[in-house]
Amino acid sequence: MTNRKISSVRAFETLDSRGNPTVTVHLALEGGGFGTASVPSGASTGEYEATERRDGDPARFSGRGTQKVCADIETIILPAIRGLDVSFQRTLDLRLCELDGTENKSRLGANAILAISLAAARAAANAYEMPLYRYLGGIYGSVSMPVPMMNILNGGRHADNNIDIQEFMIVPVGAKTISEAVRIGSEVYHALRATLQKEGYTTSVGDEGGFAPDLSDDEAAIELILKAIETAGYTTDEVKLALDVAASEWADGDNYSLPGRGITLSAEELICKFEDWCGKYPILSIEDPVGENDDAGWKAITKRLGDKIMLVGDDLFVTNSARLRAGIENGIANAVLVKPNQIGTLSETLDTVRLAAGSGYKAVISHRSGETSDTFISDIAVATSAVFLKAGAPARGERVAKYNRLIQIERLFD
Repeated sequence: MTNRKISSVRAFETLDSRGNPTVTVHLALEGGGFGTASVPSGASTGEYEATERRDGDPARFSGRGTQKVCADIETIILPAIRGLDVSFQRTLDLRLCELDGTENKSRLGANAILAISLAAARAAANAYEMPLYRYLGGIYGSVSMPVPMMNILNGGRHADNNIDIQEFMIVPVGAKTISEAVRIGSEVYHALRATLQKEGYTTSVGDEGGFAPDLSDDEAAIELILKAIETAGYTTDEVKLALDVAASEWADGDNYSLPGRGITLSAEELICKFEDWCGKYPILSIEDPVGENDDAGWKAITKRLGDKIMLVGDDLFVTNSARLRAGIENGIANAVLVKPNQIGTLSETLDTVRLAAGSGYKAVISHRSGETSDTFISDIAVATSAVFLKAGAPARGERVAKYNRLIQIERLFD
């Protein structure tokens, strides 16, 4: 069997899908095996996320460079982990966290730590000659395919338009296979393009590949998507809707200021709006319907909609098991968005997924708006039997790579 001890690490400043620097790592084993990983970056970030470290040099990438981060990986992190066996993921991740020494990974950066953590897992899977999803799920673990959540219309921080809600997604729940789900998503996406063109709207796209037109209001986006679903030949029994509100971006004291509409709503008014929409439209899920610090708002909307739809905590939980546990104890939300770079290690990511599953909360494995072509999250979704994978539009290479990886894994099941 291949020697699985870490021998070397090379770190590179590479670009994400928004053209901003990120971190890519190549981790080699003494036995000759290796693993690589590239980490993403978010635009709409939660207050409680682990720290993404940047160089801060205004002469390079407006201060967003990662050369110093990469240098620290090779000069500080590598000496501390050289010789560790990548089979022991938690031991490695604990060593990384201890080396950083801060609660939010601000010394070395969650981007540096996560790149090592993911690359090590890939190296271990390669050493065992196992597909990554099977290695992560365990030889005897139960694995299953997630349903894609595809962002086909962008607003908020993900687009330069007047739409306040950040993501309008379609969820092909009627598909029997991943291949069919991806086909349905693509057909609805192209039907939406045709609908927008026919009605005189732009078909430029936002950060995650969804279209980004200026519309009369956010509800108009829902109506356009419903029209596209029908045009593509599907019903709302086959294709549901999901929203990422990202309401923390609107937080204004105890109220919510919606910049696109130029209006301010109380938490109660916002919740009433979503109640109304859920009565009118086939909405399956709403992510971050109120702000990350609005405990009263979360309790209210969970009480009123929690038995009808998924209420997903993203900024609320930030893939942090301690925050998720507190939410479970307080009875808020009923699902968690899982983004590995919010917490910074693979072990902590999987801990959060396990806690959710054991508590009756659904897990949605998610990309970030500043993505790479790395497909690790697809394997996590399959390995953990997550119900959904959220990876953006069925367009743009960094988004499609995640869906194509699911198609590949599905064929491996045969």
